[in-house]
Amino acid sequence: MPKRARPFRVATWNINSVRLRAGLLRDLVQALDPDVLCLQETKTPDEFFPHEAADALGYTHRVIRGMKGYNGVAILSRHPVSLRPGEPDWCGKGDCRHLGVDVDAPGGPIELHDFYVPAGGDVPDRDANEKFAHKLDFVAETTRWTQSRGNAKRAILVGDLNIAPLEHDVWSSRQLRDVVSHTPVEREALTGWQQAGGWFDSLRHFVPHDEKLYTWWSYRAKDWRAADRGRRLDHVWVSDDLAGSLRRHAVLKDARDWPQTSDHVPVMVELAL
Repeated sequence: MPKRARPFRVATWNINSVRLRAGLLRDLVQALDPDVLCLQETKTPDEFFPHEAADALGYTHRVIRGMKGYNGVAILSRHPVSLRPGEPDWCGKGDCRHLGVDVDAPGGPIELHDFYVPAGGDVPDRDANEKFAHKLDFVAETTRWTQSRGNAKRAILVGDLNIAPLEHDVWSSRQLRDVVSHTPVEREALTGWQQAGGWFDSLRHFVPHDEKLYTWWSYRAKDWRAADRGRRLDHVWVSDDLAGSLRRHAVLKDARDWPQTSDHVPVMVELAL
């Protein structure tokens, strides 16, 4: 009887400083055992990336794009990966918010994108807040780029997209409708980006739209678990042709209690490729 292929697992985590939290990667791997791990907010120049921590966990294939102090994305893989050439410098800022790679996965290459969308500041007004304007411009640019390429095929898009698009992606849609990350203009923009590429929201495949689903809890809460005022800011989208391959998901909520942890928790999906 032929041996069944191991499911393919992709995880994403806004680590909020990879050098500060490199030790927590072992806890993530023990819990989720991903084949590919996509990180955001690595906050370090490439020359200071903690490669030894990734090597020790078996992630010998890596593509990184970082800068000092903020932003930064990285893809750590147990499978060979190659950087996709010629992808945009979003909004012309060179601020290390995206990596696109091809992963040598079971059944053939997977196109994988790791995004860190601008947070947008505190004031949801394009004219009064240039950070919010940058966020809207960034998503508009990714949407146009996606439209120009047509529907994705054998592809996965993950990352901290910094928008909670659905009513039950936040603890109170009514109270947060004027708060950055859940405003109508942001929600519409993210939905437009998703639809432009024919992307399938894999987390909501497993968790119905009328159930609460969060991946982020503020540092400001004294007891984040008791308050449970979360938001779903971290996403995993798959191309429609992979939707039937989805087998399992995990939102590693316990990671929010790890020492010196991020305010985001890791998210993983498993596919039978």
